[in-house]
Amino acid sequence: MRSIWKGALTFGLVNVPVKVYAATEDHDVSLHQVHNADGGRIRYQRKCEVCGQVVAYADIDRAYDDGDRTVVLTEEDLKSLPAERSREIDVVEFVPSEQVDPITYDKSYYLEPDSASPKAYVLLRRTLEQTDRTAIVRFSLRQKTRLAALRVRGDVLMLQTLLWSDEVREVSFPSLEESVRISDKELELSSSLVESFSSDFDPDEYVDEYQKELRTLIQAKLEKGDAIDTDATFGEAEEEGGEVIDLMEALRASVERSRASRGGKGDEKKPAAKDEADEPAEEKPKRKRAKKAS
Repeated sequence: MRSIWKGALTFGLVNVPVKVYAATEDHDVSLHQVHNADGGRIRYQRKCEVCGQVVAYADIDRAYDDGDRTVVLTEEDLKSLPAERSREIDVVEFVPSEQVDPITYDKSYYLEPDSASPKAYVLLRRTLEQTDRTAIVRFSLRQKTRLAALRVRGDVLMLQTLLWSDEVREVSFPSLEESVRISDKELELSSSLVESFSSDFDPDEYVDEYQKELRTLIQAKLEKGDAIDTDATFGEAEEEGGEVIDLMEALRASVERSRASRGGKGDEKKPAAKDEADEPAEEKPKRKRAKKAS
């Protein structure tokens, strides 16, 4: 893991130097959109709805729309805001852990001690464990002020950013306001059913079956040779407003080579062109693009 932020936890006169790491990652297979006839990459252009021109990122500003009017915010406007650049995670208060509603939890980060001695870090961790308290902290990350819960996970301190109170929706369902009669027998049977399913939670017992099967499908297609050449079909992102290079010949040649590599079965599989354009080329384009960027 690579740290994304470095600073210090502060409460009172205690200062605990730490490094911050993202605690979670996305395991989903990244899929592209392609033309089902030839496997060509589908790319989207940033077009202005007023003049119809393709706009480069450097010429794009942000805007707020209230429904009737649009306020354009330039890069200079945003830079004029008082962005916080403090390298401190300030403890605001220590609260009973059960008072932090899980619905407010957002992103999770691990904290690593960043000093010659981890004594202050360990002291804070043990104090939180002993008192069963969660520290509510404020800090700045990527030019935004964050509210977070500082708690213990195993031997590690971690931050969980919190949603602001006005970001949690109030809810009221009229159907739940109606009086409902639950008999003792119904409650007893329901409790028995819960008991029959009761167990200790072990997250390692659960896997993402969809992603597992998707990877198996991709690997099977690669081993069967049911893939097309990435360079010929995806190509390079063209310059904004530039002419489109004649890609059709490269596409045709690529499809023919792919069919030939499967033992001349191209004519038999011609109606299934959609399979050739499927996503299995995902692993390969990643490696090639990374090589070009280095």
